[in-house]
Amino acid sequence: MKVAIYSRVSTDEQDPEKQVEQCKRHCDRQDNIEIYAVYQDIISGAKTSRPQFNQLLEDMRENKFDAIMVTKLDRIGRSLQHLLSLFDEFQTKGIHFIAVTQNIDTSTSVGKLQMQIMGAFAEFERNLISERTKDGIRGNPNVGKRGKDTKPRKKRGGQKAPVKYFNLSNTGGNT
Repeated sequence: MKVAIYSRVSTDEQDPEKQVEQCKRHCDRQDNIEIYAVYQDIISGAKTSRPQFNQLLEDMRENKFDAIMVTKLDRIGRSLQHLLSLFDEFQTKGIHFIAVTQNIDTSTSVGKLQMQIMGAFAEFERNLISERTKDGIRGNPNVGKRGKDTKPRKKRGGQKAPVKYFNLSNTGGNT
């Protein structure tokens, strides 16, 4: 199996080679793993566009390797939505995913089960958040997207209240 190793650190003070070495040690312990390439980024994991990660995805789409290996799941990304879309593409392309320190390896039955369970919990959490949000809005009509309003909202198309003007000068007269 050909693997692409991906390492990512957030700052120049961190060393991405430590992650690469962990992955290489894992490969050395396996008989059937050949390293295709190593991709490294020094950029925040919150960014979905990372130069070397983008190159890794391009090479994956050209079927240059069989698996992507990282030290931990959060090296790929921290956004659940981004992770799920990536794993969906990996599965579609027949690419295995290996996180060496978390014992996730989708080339095995156990690894596939782990990913399915993680996906099920992620979907469950998304559904809970959605239900809570709907219940909160339904339970309090004065709560909108911007938080609690000081006054109830008027229906669209209704009459707006007239604007009142006040004279703030000290002339004593009203205008």
